[in-house]
Order: sequence, then C-alpha cells, then structure tokens
Amino acid sequence: HGEPIEDVEIQAALRRRVVESVRSDEPPFVPVLCGSAFKNKGVQPLLDAVVDYLPSPDDVPSITGLDPRKSEEFVVERPADDDAPFSALAFKIMTDPFVGQLTFIRVYSGVMKSGESVYNPVRGRSERIGRLLKMHANKREEIKQVYAGDIAAAVGLKSVSTGDTICDQQHPVVLESMEFPSPVVSLAIEPKTESDQEKLGVGLTKLTIEDPTFLVQTDDQTGQVVISGMGELHLEIIVDRLQREFGVAASVGRPEVAYRETLTHPAEREGRYVKQTG
Repeated sequence: HGEPIEDVEIQAALRRRVVESVRSDEPPFVPVLCGSAFKNKGVQPLLDAVVDYLPSPDDVPSITGLDPRKSEEFVVERPADDDAPFSALAFKIMTDPFVGQLTFIRVYSGVMKSGESVYNPVRGRSERIGRLLKMHANKREEIKQVYAGDIAAAVGLKSVSTGDTICDQQHPVVLESMEFPSPVVSLAIEPKTESDQEKLGVGLTKLTIEDPTFLVQTDDQTGQVVISGMGELHLEIIVDRLQREFGVAASVGRPEVAYRETLTHPAEREGRYVKQTG
C-alpha cells in the first residue's frame, strides 16, 4: 500500500524462502552476491549473508546415512542433536608444519571430546582425537569438545581422508561422501636439482592427501612424473606451494608422448616354404 519495507522484513522473507526450499523437493533458492576474493571486495557482505539467509543445522532435515553393519542398504537418521549418537564428516585435510595433519570436520550429531576415540566405518579403524581446534582466519583456538552443528579441526586422525565419516563405534553410520570431478589439465614436473628429488615426492604426497582433485602419476613409458588438476591456475598454485612450504624448486612442461609404430593399412604377401631333405 505504498509503505516502505524494512530491511529486517526483507531479510526475514529471503531467509524463510531459502529454508523452505531446503525442506522441499523444489530447486534450492540461492541468494547470489558479487565480489572478488582476490581484491577483497564483497567478502564481508558474503559472510554476513551466510548468517542472515542460510539455514542453521536446526532448520534443515536430519542427515541420513547407511548402517555399515547391514548387508542391504539400511538408512539411518542423525538429527542435529547433542544427545544423538556422534557422527561427523571430514571435508578437508590440511598439512600443518607444527601439528601435522589437520582434519576439518563438520559435526552432524552428538558430542565429541578431545582425547576420545572415534570410529571410521569407511576404513574400519578407530583412532584417538589428540586435540580439537576452532579455526579462525589468522589464529586457532584449542577447545575441549564440539557439538552438533560445529565445524572444527581435529589433530591425530592419520587414516581419515576427505569425505570419510567418523562416528560412535557403537552406533556406526556412513554419511554421503563428496564427489570430485576428474582432472582436466596435466603437466610434467621434475626437480631442478638432484637433491630435491626426495623432497618433491614428499611434497606431492602431502598435497594429494589435501586435495582430492589433484593427482600424481608416473608415466610407465616416458618415466616422467605427471601432475593433473582442474586447470592451469590450480597447477601453478601447486608448484608455488611446493617451493614455499616444502622448499622444492621444480620445472614443469608438457608431458612427453611415447609414440609407437602400428599397422596403417592391410597388405598381402606370398611366401614359399621349402623343406630340404637328405
């Protein structure tokens, strides 16, 4: 009726529409913001929009997974409740020069304390949580426990990979893992000096653990080490990290192709076999 709409009303309507789309089979309603991380433009409004518009763990339906103890697919639910059995998903692996491997987890249900053992149903192994860290932009805070809906980094999980589930061993569940696209660009890589050969192998191994879209393989025909990623920029960052974090100066180039001879068209030829006796 010609009355101005308050900003709070607009935010509430957008949030309500986003939450409703998550709870239904309709295509999700996603607010779109513009910005540039490289130029640090629009980053703060994006973070504010995450808080203002996106659903909290209480707003979305319970996460579902499969019971690994059942021979057939048996779906179990894990509500976002501290009293429910513990379940979490490892969504990122990072190598830290001071504490070793950091496993970033998103807790879907239950509570996990530092020093407790958790079960990895994907690998069939139990491991002890050494420390729990709440990660900030430029610092980290050590915490004693995490609750449903929390995101934290765990120290001490050596066998956990990106996409693995960790849970209570008495109530195992396998949550839906993430699917990663196949690499599209490949480059040959070699150390600039002989002394860097071993460090190159160590660095590439740690980077493949961190990044599921980064692959390393050795060409059996040419003997070259070939790295593959999602684009040229992706591989440039990998090479830069090798030098900054692992002290490896490496050269990259196009992979060699092993050419082979083959038949190009059919041909006929007659021959005579003479067997001499006596």
